[in-house]
Amino acid sequence: MELIKKIEHSQPLQYIIGLGSILFFSLICYLFIDIIGYHVVALILLLVVSILAMFLETFPIVIAAIASALIWNFLFIQPRATFNITTPQDALLFLMYFVIAVMNAVFTSRLRKVEAVARQRKARERTLQLYNTLLNSLSHELKTPISTIIGAIDTLKINSGAISETNKTELYHEIDLAGNRLHRQVNNLLNMSRLESELFKLQLDWYDLSEIIHGVMERSQRDSHEMVFSTAENIPLFKVDGILMEQVLQNIIHNAVEHTPAGTTITIVLSQKNKGFTIEISDSGPGFPEDKLEQVFEKFYRLPHTATGGTGLGLSIAKGFVKAHNGNISLKNIPSGGAKFIIDIPAETATLTTKDDE
Repeated sequence: MELIKKIEHSQPLQYIIGLGSILFFSLICYLFIDIIGYHVVALILLLVVSILAMFLETFPIVIAAIASALIWNFLFIQPRATFNITTPQDALLFLMYFVIAVMNAVFTSRLRKVEAVARQRKARERTLQLYNTLLNSLSHELKTPISTIIGAIDTLKINSGAISETNKTELYHEIDLAGNRLHRQVNNLLNMSRLESELFKLQLDWYDLSEIIHGVMERSQRDSHEMVFSTAENIPLFKVDGILMEQVLQNIIHNAVEHTPAGTTITIVLSQKNKGFTIEISDSGPGFPEDKLEQVFEKFYRLPHTATGGTGLGLSIAKGFVKAHNGNISLKNIPSGGAKFIIDIPAETATLTTKDDE
């Protein structure tokens, strides 16, 4: 990709590549002229010009097309090593080749520019759509918890003496939930920005994934859901970015908590693979529509007819962080009911054998 970009931004390099390619293939054809004949050479050179037109600008490709016609005349049409054409048939053939080569070069080059403009327009439209989606989502997701916090604090300040301890506890609880919700949405925005940055790099270290999972479960624990974690004994340490893995699990488990009925169970299973590990997160909720299983990982995507809340970034960020580990995340419905997220990540392993290892 970098080489293509370099070619696209350097016109002298385009001239060198265009003329060099024509000369190279002309010499190859010249070695086999007695076998293939000059008519086949014309088709080969036209093909080369067509391929070059996919990468070069208009003027370099026109020069290459003219050069191919002149070289074809000079090296392949009788009498060779001259620009003379002795028969009307060859003269007509040369004229047709010249016109076709130049027109093919110009039209292909311009078509490529039209496609590039169309791609840019489509990218701008998509960017604008994502921008509007983000603003609409944030207008609710940031405004609502902020309003809750301000309202609760005002109530406590104005009526502090007249409010019962029970009501105070409820207000503190509302402030806590709103603050956590606000913190989560800001974190998602920062993580998405981090994912799309060219400076994004993993901070790999040795981690006990069981500890990370237990920590996420404690922070996500709700009275309305039961969480169950299981893993094999003597599971090794894995070399991963622990902070990112924690965010992946947090986003998936939070999604399960928010979109499954109260009283259901969320199950997390950690297992070791030959060259890494697998984490399966299952719930016993309604599952996902089969035709939406891939879309749930897209930025800002939210299933239709779901309760308000969320920017649609959580699962997209989870997928991005998993891919950054060269891993894969998939989603499938459980036949008996519910959904299962499967995270497969290749990682180095290490086993604690002595106290010094700790």
